[in-house]
Amino acid sequence: MATSLTLTLSQITSAQRRTLIAAALGWMLDSFDAMLYALVLAHIMRDLDMSKATAGLLNSLTLLASGIGGVSFGFIADRIGRKRALMLSILTYSVCSFASGLSTSVLMLAVFRFILGLGMGGEWNTGATLVAETWPTELRAKAISIVQSSWAVGYALAALVAGVVLHYADWRMVFFIGILPALMTLWIRSSVPESAMWQEHHRLSQTRLAQESTRVAEAQQKYEHDSFARIFRPPYVKNTFALLFLNFFGMFAWWGLFTWIPPYLSLPVENGGRGFGVMGTTTLLVVLNLFGMLPGYTSFGWVADHLGRRKSFICYTLLAALAVPLYAMARQPAVLLLMGTVVAFFGTGFFSGSGIIGSEIFPTSVRARALGFTYNGARTMSSVAPYIIGRVGQVKGLSWAFYLCAGSFLLASLVATQLPETRGKQLQ
Repeated sequence: MATSLTLTLSQITSAQRRTLIAAALGWMLDSFDAMLYALVLAHIMRDLDMSKATAGLLNSLTLLASGIGGVSFGFIADRIGRKRALMLSILTYSVCSFASGLSTSVLMLAVFRFILGLGMGGEWNTGATLVAETWPTELRAKAISIVQSSWAVGYALAALVAGVVLHYADWRMVFFIGILPALMTLWIRSSVPESAMWQEHHRLSQTRLAQESTRVAEAQQKYEHDSFARIFRPPYVKNTFALLFLNFFGMFAWWGLFTWIPPYLSLPVENGGRGFGVMGTTTLLVVLNLFGMLPGYTSFGWVADHLGRRKSFICYTLLAALAVPLYAMARQPAVLLLMGTVVAFFGTGFFSGSGIIGSEIFPTSVRARALGFTYNGARTMSSVAPYIIGRVGQVKGLSWAFYLCAGSFLLASLVATQLPETRGKQLQ
């Protein structure tokens, strides 16, 4: 087994490595820009006089936009290519992160965070599709898990940057640093190849259109546009909605937790928080990401190759459901650190499986759109999570509100039982 894996790794081309790096960096910087809001949320609430409910609503708008962006960029990626769609998504979220620092009102901030969400949603499915179509079957799960794990690195980096910058400046400067990911598009444009699978599919489609009459060509274009509807018909429809609702319940729990964990740690005890200072909160979040999320994301690909996709989903989400209540009850820093790491490991690691199983369920002609719908469509549905958790936290306290997240992880585990097993499947 080890010899076979070593041989396969030795056959990976430079182009394949560059696509993996591009998708991973794009997702890492997506996380960096997206999570800056949660990390400075306590400061924004104070300066713009926002309640927990309003603060949660703004992040809900971002998630709503990410769902719209994911589906929209899926169509864009299927039309103009994975590479160009990836570049456009990165430019969108980085420019709007910078613009968030210019906000002088809640309305301005809401507009910028909404547009940021469009790019945030578009990055995931374009990057995951690019890697899935480029890497060999036996390494696909591990490669996509590596891409997904970069979210934890971006979150940890954002926590470090926010902690340092807030020590010397205000929250606006934190957002201004969010423009830096835009520079990565220059490297992608010059060094990252387009998916050969997409190019071949696009070339054949264009050749057929050129050879046919105008009437038939129009019919072909309509077919290509309507082919997205195939994921809502047998044999895909059950899998489409199973993956959609697994992602939805998992994302409701994740965004409900991780939008509010930074302010939960930093807010005063009398306001429902844990009273940690800036550096104390930063330290906890960095550990939570590097020793919880990062190995959780990365490990899923290996676990999925051994246990299978479906059993891995069930295992991770069920253990997350059991760990969240223990985290919510914790009071001591050491216990918060330990249980937070466990929650982060299982409660984020399972997301690696969405790109893995989604790319194996759906064919090339609709893969990016299908991944966009099942992942970012779910993110749209889960956009209510930050608002609901913030609203409940305002009335009953955030620790009590986190129990809702545990219940959502449990529902995700139940839905996972309806997924097919796709381990070892060749892409079509």
